[in-house]
Amino acid sequence: MLLPPLDHRLSPFTGLTREHWCAYADHLLRSAHQFGTDDHANIHLPGANSRYGPRSDSLEAFARTFLLASFRMAGDPLNTGWIAEWYAAGLDAGTNPANPDRWPTPGELGQAKVEAASLAVGLALTRDVLWDKLPERVQEQLIAWFETVIGEEYPPINWVWFQIVVETFLASVGGRYSDEDIDAGLAIHDSLYRGGGWFADGPERAYDHYVGWAFQVYPQLWALMAPHDPRVAARKTLDGDRLADFLDDAAFLVGANGAPLIQGRSLIYRFAAAAPFWVGELSGHTRLSPGVARRAASGMLDYFARHGSITDDGLLSIGWHGEFAGMKQAYSGAGSPYWAAKGMLGLALPADHRVWTAVEAPLPVEVADTQRLIAAPGWQVDGTRADGVVRIRNHATDHAVAGAVVADSPLYARIGYSTHTFPDLTPESVDNGVAFVDSAGRLTHRTGFEYLGSHSEGGVQVGASRFTAHWIEPDPDAGPDHGSGVAGVATPGPSVTVVSVTRGAVELRLVRVSGASGLSSGGALRIGGWPVDAASSVVGSVLPVPGFGVALDSSGTFARPGAHPMGSELTIPWVGTSGTAHDGDYAAVVVLAGDGGASADAGVTFVAGEGEGLGDGRFVFPDGTSVDLSRLWGARLGG
Repeated sequence: MLLPPLDHRLSPFTGLTREHWCAYADHLLRSAHQFGTDDHANIHLPGANSRYGPRSDSLEAFARTFLLASFRMAGDPLNTGWIAEWYAAGLDAGTNPANPDRWPTPGELGQAKVEAASLAVGLALTRDVLWDKLPERVQEQLIAWFETVIGEEYPPINWVWFQIVVETFLASVGGRYSDEDIDAGLAIHDSLYRGGGWFADGPERAYDHYVGWAFQVYPQLWALMAPHDPRVAARKTLDGDRLADFLDDAAFLVGANGAPLIQGRSLIYRFAAAAPFWVGELSGHTRLSPGVARRAASGMLDYFARHGSITDDGLLSIGWHGEFAGMKQAYSGAGSPYWAAKGMLGLALPADHRVWTAVEAPLPVEVADTQRLIAAPGWQVDGTRADGVVRIRNHATDHAVAGAVVADSPLYARIGYSTHTFPDLTPESVDNGVAFVDSAGRLTHRTGFEYLGSHSEGGVQVGASRFTAHWIEPDPDAGPDHGSGVAGVATPGPSVTVVSVTRGAVELRLVRVSGASGLSSGGALRIGGWPVDAASSVVGSVLPVPGFGVALDSSGTFARPGAHPMGSELTIPWVGTSGTAHDGDYAAVVVLAGDGGASADAGVTFVAGEGEGLGDGRFVFPDGTSVDLSRLWGARLGG
């Protein structure tokens, strides 16, 4: 792959221009094509298959690279004839009923419902350069293949958009379609809206990157596909405002290193997280400047390119930086990572569009320290300009419903996530946790917790949750991993209330334990910090707060040897009790800081009040910011 010289005049932060994006896209396409069949219908990429098998996976690789190809063709139709020719042959062979290697239809295979959406969107965006030039026979084959989605059941999650866009495309080319299907899908979409631009991906508290690359992107693509549909006109302001609201938050969730927040399922899609920034520009529904939008998107592409996400063969592997098989989920095949194509949506915009001609502008974390509360997922965001790290503390997301008693999902249920650390992928972990350890070394989980709310005042942010800690003996016959924690036999432990008081790199974590008298053997308390790679530029620490509550008289560092998605050997500091925990109040300071940021030993001081109790004391952060304990007590701590 040959890249043009970096342009730090137009792109002072990344140096990347539209020409760099085109070069990366063409390299990814040409590399994937090397694994295509002679008729181009299927791309058999090397690697493990998904649970749906090789026929599904080869279709997936075709469809997802076609989505990237369609963006490339839409934005530069005069120079992409080689792409149109390659995919035209595959569209013919893949839908030819006489071809023994044809694609399974959406009516035959559930995963084909997903891939049909990429094909429909891509054909709609390139109608004049591809669809209109296909032979009538091929058009009829494609219409018949797409029509098998009509009346099909789709799970009530982001999948409803796959049916909406396919049937909308059918309507535009004279195929059969169902208004009832489209209306039902839109109703489910609206039912999942949780305010502030945020959607839950289903009835659970499932907040992740699907909010952006699915719930925000598809409504705008659908609007482009059917500009004269009265439903599009009726929803224009609603969907546009939701997108703009989401983007206001999304800009605060990108680190100065270019990484998006490392949280939630399907992270192998990597820079797909750039998609909502591009679609804001594509649709005009954004309050961000075009320089910030491109800074966010180019930062992601640059981050992953620099960290080995593209293999020596020019392929996208299953992983985060390089290949990491442990990130494979049940639905992940070798073609799955190519939904990163969504993050290249900006290529559909021509070279003279403002997003390509504006000078890159700094992200919020590059301008100043940031604090932001995002209500729906219960996230308190703290970014620090000195080290570029963005952190969230999480008290309302666990990919479950309140009261559920299952194991923690590592990518959803931790108290903290950041742009610079990768979660420990083992469900039982001290990673950003408050847990009890039994005599066998098993740790409790917190999923199903009650969200107690969040607020900001006096320079700090506060969020809280309450849960019954529980040990889980996992069910060996549990279903496939789609993000939720594993079910099993539960053993209840104490009731725990956790309050996160945050300022920048520093979190004061207050813990109230009740019902510990029921613990038998073991039952020591563990308050865990951030999972940090041994070679990382960030450091983490957990420190007790002297003079407050029940003493934390034990500490250590958990080490998980071997490779993980960002390197090798994960370490997690913790503090706790040397013996069985007692009812009462505990406090620890949890720090994550990078180069130039706060010191890892940045403690918080407790200053007792004049009374005998703890209620009139105060905590003092390293920069002198003071928080009265009486304002944190009461309902949030249950006392």
